[in-house]
Amino acid sequence: MHPSTYAATHPDKPAIIVAETGETISYAELDAASNRAAQVFRAHGLGHEDVVAFMLENTPHYYGLTWGAQRAGLRYVCISSRLTQDETDYILENSGAKMLVVSASLAAAAQQLTTQITRFAMGGDIAGWAKIEDELAKMPAERIADERAGVDMLYSSGTTGRPKGVRVPLPEDPAIDAANSLVMLASAAFGINADSVYLSPAPLYHAAPLRWSMTIHRLGGTVVLMKKFDAEGALAAIQHYRCNCAQFVPTHFVRMLKLPDAVRAQYDVTSMKGAIHAAAPCPVPVKQAMIDWWGPVLLEYYAGSEGNGMTFATSHDWLAHKGTVGRPIMGTLHIVGEDNETELPVGEEGAVFFESENIFEYHDDPEKTASSRNSKGWSTLGDVGKVDEDGFLYLTDRKSFMIISGGVNIYPQEIENHLVTHPKVADVAVVGGPHEEMGEEVIAVIQPADMADATDAFRAELLSYAREKLSGVKIPRRIDFLEALPRHDTGKLYKRLLRDQYWEKAKAGA
Repeated sequence: MHPSTYAATHPDKPAIIVAETGETISYAELDAASNRAAQVFRAHGLGHEDVVAFMLENTPHYYGLTWGAQRAGLRYVCISSRLTQDETDYILENSGAKMLVVSASLAAAAQQLTTQITRFAMGGDIAGWAKIEDELAKMPAERIADERAGVDMLYSSGTTGRPKGVRVPLPEDPAIDAANSLVMLASAAFGINADSVYLSPAPLYHAAPLRWSMTIHRLGGTVVLMKKFDAEGALAAIQHYRCNCAQFVPTHFVRMLKLPDAVRAQYDVTSMKGAIHAAAPCPVPVKQAMIDWWGPVLLEYYAGSEGNGMTFATSHDWLAHKGTVGRPIMGTLHIVGEDNETELPVGEEGAVFFESENIFEYHDDPEKTASSRNSKGWSTLGDVGKVDEDGFLYLTDRKSFMIISGGVNIYPQEIENHLVTHPKVADVAVVGGPHEEMGEEVIAVIQPADMADATDAFRAELLSYAREKLSGVKIPRRIDFLEALPRHDTGKLYKRLLRDQYWEKAKAGA
């Protein structure tokens, strides 16, 4: 189960197709590229367990590097192109990376980095940097003598603080073609196999797009890679390439659903058999609308880069338990109280913990690692939720996003899930801002579909819309408008940035 296997048996089969251009890399070409990359890493002194970093935009050549690192026994760190110079330098230093490859289109940001490291540009020139293509061209497309399975070492997107690196042990089985848990899950639960044509619409520096698309390669399928997500472009790619599976986040669904009906009707999406989604719970009206449109092909899971557990729900599961993110298929699920120890009964909200044999740590952050565990060895991603009598999990929100107003705990997710369904709302974030009497107040930051709607009249309309479904304590006390929210390409909001602005203004007396 490795792309090198299919390079031997099906050398001309497309491993990667670029959705927008049709550029294609075969399994034989991918295997050769990964061999050359492994040779480059060895030539520059990187051995087993060493770290290489990539800060790249979506390109089909990304996979030659990641598969090269995998077969060289390295830890490969994929860095978001959206991070600040300070955050990127922090990741490079914290991870101990010895080599960095950066897209030439990111030259301005790359030249501000201060970490001393071997540097290469990809896809063009960065002044003073060597080109990775020139380095690769020097190398033979032959396997290195000491192949050993490596693993990714991915960092959070920094939505609630400093990015944190998830470090797991290298696989016990050193064979590069040994199966892993995601391969087995993808095959058994998600129906992925050599016939899969998988649309990957999100940035490869994020855990799910990277791991799932590399799993497609392990199973011999074809990855249709979007350079950048576009709602209509995704539909066009599904139709043109007859994609039968894909990985989405709820934001992708919202944007596709808000296309004009006439545009949506132009595209045939009946080839889709598995629309996998995760990253955040999907608002009930949004998921219902997607099932009505595409049929019962949505497959939802809840998990994290930490790999400590996973839940899964088919469309039929969800229709019978609307709002769920599924039942456990990896690890044992526990809902615990404020002490992080006491297990709560069915229906009560608490911290979501998994009991699992999978071990992870936050690199160079023992305090964060310790805070993710309880005395029983169970671990949490920091989410809050509840289970029903059938064992299905429902997520309330992240504990760090909770607003405490007048002593009442308020979770923004429910408010966001309702407001985003308003036809004139493109995006929404709800945060807690300072309030002299109540401690915090609920603030809704709205991205209108048309900024011409950013008026007091629309504020009143939104408040009326909120009152239709939300209790009084959840009604926003303030509504602000932004042309664009600071949302990660993976769908996650940089809520910390929004929240901090309100608290900083209050401290400054604004």
